[in-house]
Amino acid sequence: MKADWDRLRVFHDVAEAGSFTHAGATLNLSQSAVSRQISALEESLNVTLFHRHARGLMLTEQGELLYATVKNVFNELVVVEAELSETRERPSGPLKVTTTVSFGSTWLTPRIKEFVELYPEIDFSLILTDTELDVSMRKADIGIRLTPPRQSDLIQRQLLTLPTHVYGAREYLDAHGTPQTPEDLNDHKLIVYGDDLPPPVPTINWLLDLGAREGVARRPALRVNNVYGIYRAVRSGLGLAGLPDYMIPEDVNLVKVLPEIDGPTIQAFFVYPEELRHSKRIGIFRDFLLKKVEESKI
Repeated sequence: MKADWDRLRVFHDVAEAGSFTHAGATLNLSQSAVSRQISALEESLNVTLFHRHARGLMLTEQGELLYATVKNVFNELVVVEAELSETRERPSGPLKVTTTVSFGSTWLTPRIKEFVELYPEIDFSLILTDTELDVSMRKADIGIRLTPPRQSDLIQRQLLTLPTHVYGAREYLDAHGTPQTPEDLNDHKLIVYGDDLPPPVPTINWLLDLGAREGVARRPALRVNNVYGIYRAVRSGLGLAGLPDYMIPEDVNLVKVLPEIDGPTIQAFFVYPEELRHSKRIGIFRDFLLKKVEESKI
């Protein structure tokens, strides 16, 4: 096969990005340089790898075959590189962790400082997204998920249980009164998760049903497709929302409303691919998080 590694790397990133321009930004190459590399690869293999059209690029049948092979090879190289770096006395190398925006922003990131100071040789990356990244395909090394993983090839460990309650800002409650029963929520402004994207947990809009009149759908005051955005809207005094307790610092202006009523509990799971079972970096970060969970007393 007359293809060098540099061209295969360019091909891999173009296939991932779906365009020369986006791949060039990742590779720090110009669009024309990326295009030349792909043309040279196609010429050396004597096949067409991409269909070019106005909306971007689409892999041909031959391109799909090459992409599947190249992706597997590069994934294996990442694993080997990680294993080689961990033969040293202290763990080092990349560690990429993904979790939801809300959990990552409010619980995880404040605790990362200690970890990176303890292990400066680890190149730590945190990807916050409510879209679940495919850890089994090495989009990240570790996922902290708020629903049980469905893939059978992932190792999982329950990390912590996250209770939820109704919260409102003192300013809002002073202006609109404090609900005394679930039925009182019918007369309040409610902030819920939007329906434009899949929710991070299925029961996220439980507040819409709590104490609702039978057959009457509540109309929320605001929909936000991000739990951290809901939290900020509640802090602004816009209305009430069901939020995980871990998001609420003691020194903010939020009050637990109907404190005797518990919302759904959320289970957080620590997941990673089977091939990283013996990774020192995975084990060190897992143990670090378990220690932080114990200290936080959630």
